[in-house]
Amino acid sequence: MRKFSLLFLCLTFIYQISFANSPKREMRAVWIATVANIDWPSQRNLASQAQRQELRKMLDEFQRNKINAIVMQIRPTADAFYPSALEPWSHWLTGKQGVRPNDFYDPLQFIIEEAHKRCIEVHVWLNPYRVTNSDDLKVLSNDHLYHKRPELFLKYGGKYYFDPGLDETRNFLNRVVRDVVERYDVDAIHFDDYFYPYKVNGEEFPDNESFKNNPRGFAPHQKADWRRNNVDMVIAELQQTIKSTKPWVEFGISPFGVWRNDNVDPRGSATRAGVQNYDDLYADILKWLREGTIDYVTPQLYWEIGKKVADYSVLVKWWSENSYGKNLYIGLYASQLGQKSASAEWRKGNELVRQMQLNKKYPQVDGAMFFSAKAIMGNYQGIADSLSKNLYKYPALIPVNRNINGEPSAQPQNIRVVRDSEEAYLLWDEVDEEGGCKVAYYVVYAFKGKKVGDLNNAENIIKLTTENCLDLRELETRFKGYYTFVVTAVNKFKHESQPTHGVTRKL
Repeated sequence: MRKFSLLFLCLTFIYQISFANSPKREMRAVWIATVANIDWPSQRNLASQAQRQELRKMLDEFQRNKINAIVMQIRPTADAFYPSALEPWSHWLTGKQGVRPNDFYDPLQFIIEEAHKRCIEVHVWLNPYRVTNSDDLKVLSNDHLYHKRPELFLKYGGKYYFDPGLDETRNFLNRVVRDVVERYDVDAIHFDDYFYPYKVNGEEFPDNESFKNNPRGFAPHQKADWRRNNVDMVIAELQQTIKSTKPWVEFGISPFGVWRNDNVDPRGSATRAGVQNYDDLYADILKWLREGTIDYVTPQLYWEIGKKVADYSVLVKWWSENSYGKNLYIGLYASQLGQKSASAEWRKGNELVRQMQLNKKYPQVDGAMFFSAKAIMGNYQGIADSLSKNLYKYPALIPVNRNINGEPSAQPQNIRVVRDSEEAYLLWDEVDEEGGCKVAYYVVYAFKGKKVGDLNNAENIIKLTTENCLDLRELETRFKGYYTFVVTAVNKFKHESQPTHGVTRKL
């Protein structure tokens, strides 16, 4: 009984928090992890129809919670969740690497179509270097690149990786990314925190040969700088690859939450984390932000407020002050909610809400990404209810990326109400554009009365839709009296058009 009462109090606290000034633009994303079948598919070799059902169920739930983006893992271990001439089908998808789905469907194309139908962006998530999750090479298909070019790979910590010090590694990764961006209508390319692997005690990463053969002017004592330069070159080249292919596609990184501790570097955060991006993963996130070689950053701030070695409140402030004007989204550890192994703060149920409240104090924070889908689907500690009823009560547009120049969206035309004896539709002409100016979705606003109101108030958004019509019967249970409608278009660059003129109708 006591546990029930505590949970009730926590949820009551969550629901009672006021978010009256809901932002019109806010990133609201969820990671969908495929490695080890964390989120999807629920098991290897699941029938294709069941895979599609699971994805639709996820997307329906995200749409209900007004999530506007997913981060879909499509290359967890140098494999593919889509047909590729470069890499084999993933064994996380079909049970055996190199074996395609049983009805030959394309999972990536499917999820893009289904997500976009729901006005949800698709950021595709790739791991740059990881090849296996163990030392078992039998999981690799016969046509895997490892068997053709074994000299490109290294074994470390019981796993296999591409050698980051080789030009061939960068070239191959660029081919993989270019292939995805060219063939698919993705909204972003996304890397997480896995660059050089997390260090293994007592084992040195075995790249001496690569360093010796191609030091690029770095002295022996500068090997750490050489490693960072390897990653820097990958990031810069990938940015160029993406922008030269489709300039509206974003390139984002979700790094480990600590760049450097301030006892190592005065520019660092007031933390004492055991791992640091710069020193351990050889990822100089600040350099990429400063130089604009990435379009957004989502630091994984997976610690609670008040944690001694890595305090969430310290880190969100630090990243806000060190984002160099680039879009900043915060990675939130939703999967930690209510877990028995978690600290007391995470078991209370309101830790994530406290963090989201704190984020609102920093105007540099443009939204959040939740790890992972399982937490939202399982409604851990009532988080999904909290999103749909309060935190994300109103729809939100994805923020415009400040690192990307884009064309404005064309204005929808000829808005009108068409009706007969039983039906009434709000219609407008489709906007016919291509490339980055292609319409991603339309935004329908409704204002009480006979005048157009505030388009910057998210409360006035009644629907995001890819269709050029709205069945007004959908509104009859929610609206009574005269309402004035306008419509805008949002293009691939995320720019919103000028609104149509207002159309008034009595509901």
